[in-house]
Amino acid sequence: LDRHVRDGRGEQAALIYDSPVTSTVETITYAELLTRVATFAGALDSLGVAKGDRVVIYMPMVPEAVVAMLACARLGAIHSVVFGGFAPAELAARIEDAAPTVVVAASCGIEPNRTIPYKPMLDAAIRRSAHKPDHCVILQREQVEAPLGENDVDWATMMRSDAIAPAECVEVAATDPLYVLYTSGTTGKPKGIVRDNGGHAVALTWSMKNLYGIEPGEVFWAASDVGWVVGH
Repeated sequence: LDRHVRDGRGEQAALIYDSPVTSTVETITYAELLTRVATFAGALDSLGVAKGDRVVIYMPMVPEAVVAMLACARLGAIHSVVFGGFAPAELAARIEDAAPTVVVAASCGIEPNRTIPYKPMLDAAIRRSAHKPDHCVILQREQVEAPLGENDVDWATMMRSDAIAPAECVEVAATDPLYVLYTSGTTGKPKGIVRDNGGHAVALTWSMKNLYGIEPGEVFWAASDVGWVVGH
């Protein structure tokens, strides 16, 4: 984000969010996204997230999911996205293995014919897990508002707080972990696959140009959920 803003692309669209289930369309520029990411990274920092720590992200396909992922990368923290709506047992297995300092979640997910409250499933997963995160940051959505517990923090309140200082980029090695994604667990315990910073950046840069023919300024549409590797 920083280099795109530095190189004059600040007003170019970075994300186009088009949700048919909520009839929401929003375009977020690189400059706007950088502000959100730096602020949320500062919020995570205030909750004790540091380089090398893990953060589990349990969210639907909303811009805040991307903000959370990039904020972790900004701090040198390792994010692990769990598909939104996974049952407590599946979420608990991933929390226990990743041992996150913080879990970032939404109050609910929305499907064409129903709304799925996430917070009760997150609470149940934490009860089942031997590892307990220090805090949970909850993005409240108007369709279902979640009651917050003692260690829960409201996303919007943190983002508006004058006490939060935007975070600068933390330098990492190419071989430092960027994220962990878990296998499905259909044939045994889910296994965490670690992707490093350099490998992810180089492979993605190469494939966007050479496999998809995407040039700077063009639009790439991704249908995959952020809970899967193509979503990343």
